[in-house]
Amino acid sequence: MRRFAELCERVAATSAKNEKVDLVAAYLRSVPVEEARHAALFLCGRVFPRREERTLSIGGATIWEIVLKIAGVPEKRLQAVYRTYGDLGDMAEEVLQAHLTENRLSVRDLAHALDRMSRMRAPSQRQAALEELLRSADALVAKYVIKIITGDLRIGLKEGLVEEAIARAYGVQLDQVRRANMLTGDIGETLQLAAQGALEQARLTLFRPIAFMLANPIDSAEQAVREFPNGALVEDKYDGVRVQLHKCGREVRLYSRTLDEVREFHELYPHVESLPGDFILDGEVVAWRDGKALPFHELQKRLGRKEPHLWLALEVPVTYFVFDLLYLDGDELLDRPLAERRERLEVLLRDASSEHVQLTPAKWANTAEDFEAAFREALERGNEGLMIKDPQAPYLPGTRGRHWLKWKQPLATLDVVVTAVEYGHGKRRGLLSDYTFAVRAGDRFVDVGKAYSGLTDDEIRQLTDFFLRHTIQDLGFRRRVEPKVVLEVAFNNIQRSSRHESGYALRFPRIVRLRLDKRPEEVDTIERVEEIFRRQFERGPQ
Repeated sequence: MRRFAELCERVAATSAKNEKVDLVAAYLRSVPVEEARHAALFLCGRVFPRREERTLSIGGATIWEIVLKIAGVPEKRLQAVYRTYGDLGDMAEEVLQAHLTENRLSVRDLAHALDRMSRMRAPSQRQAALEELLRSADALVAKYVIKIITGDLRIGLKEGLVEEAIARAYGVQLDQVRRANMLTGDIGETLQLAAQGALEQARLTLFRPIAFMLANPIDSAEQAVREFPNGALVEDKYDGVRVQLHKCGREVRLYSRTLDEVREFHELYPHVESLPGDFILDGEVVAWRDGKALPFHELQKRLGRKEPHLWLALEVPVTYFVFDLLYLDGDELLDRPLAERRERLEVLLRDASSEHVQLTPAKWANTAEDFEAAFREALERGNEGLMIKDPQAPYLPGTRGRHWLKWKQPLATLDVVVTAVEYGHGKRRGLLSDYTFAVRAGDRFVDVGKAYSGLTDDEIRQLTDFFLRHTIQDLGFRRRVEPKVVLEVAFNNIQRSSRHESGYALRFPRIVRLRLDKRPEEVDTIERVEEIFRRQFERGPQ
């Protein structure tokens, strides 16, 4: 494990992409394949393969408590060091230098220990296991153990560079490595196949979800024409949950964009089980009643419930709108053009009689007037906007290219005041760049969301200085601040939430600009939030 940590240090020390790849490739060649397999996974910032749903359930507070215990320093010392680095791993290395001096941990040991910890139910068991793990490492190794657990090495190494390193290490084609990694969902298994010269054995497999194809945003019909001068297929963009559906025989499973299994929509299963063949579908689960989409906040009621009430399926009925076919009866369709996949999908769903599973309607658009009309009609149907697709495009998992475009209704905005700030990561280390914000509720402020994108680096630096001078409560990596800074934030919609005192949360908030012209008492009110929330329900997505 010491060699792995030293590799990470060297990779972090260079900004040259090729040098990073060469360093990783040389390391992978020099160690046994079993060790290289685990190392490749860790270098991608993962504890477990992408295809697995397992998590460690170890948060920053637990790591903080363990480091504090081992170091035996005052908590203020830990807070000061954290503010310097903005990273738990770097903090641990500095404060543990005198306490952890000998490493007895290997890469394989770490992999096996993390596997065991993922199976522990009691938080106290995981905490004790992590403490034991750190005490078996020196300070440098402990730093990277923590970075692996928190899911970000922060050494400038993306998964694509690890794929390149595997190709160089074992003398195979990069496109084969990337395809195998996409199909297996496991960089470690991909490395093993590369080492064996067997990358062609990687296959699209039922109940092993792959990354979803993504779309680039546009904001006008003119943009659509520029991208597709010869026309394109257009579909309504539904405001639901993107779901990949796998069926083999009578078994059906749904997977989210994070490749986790979705278990909240069991009423869909019998309507899919009756369809012929084995297949993988891509589509959107939408709250749907009387031929019309319900707002996303209605669907939200059904998400994340371990034991959903039976009446929820009646209160918030759903429909699965299918728009792509990736696999059918042993035939991989990823490389086939969308038009062909669509034709085969129409045949597959031809006999689907239930409104719970529907083929997404599509039509051809060629001119700016065509795209504008389709967009307006989608909004009138209560949907979020328009999807625009190249009929000749293959299905490109995990790719946000120009083959698919999305055109959404302009976002609503609110003026809010910042009430709490947190330190950022990476290039924003040491800067207060994550902002919790609030609206007015009478003579006080109530939080409605959190955002970290939209401001320039200069604005963030200036705000950091301001917030440091106007801190009410210093919580280490988080500060409660005086409500003085007003922001304009955009968002997709509003949903009910128990996370904030307001009872609401903005969905996908983004900072539009600083409102230096506004005072805190001029920000929007909770009544305005409630008004937008009600209008969503009455008129569809905002």
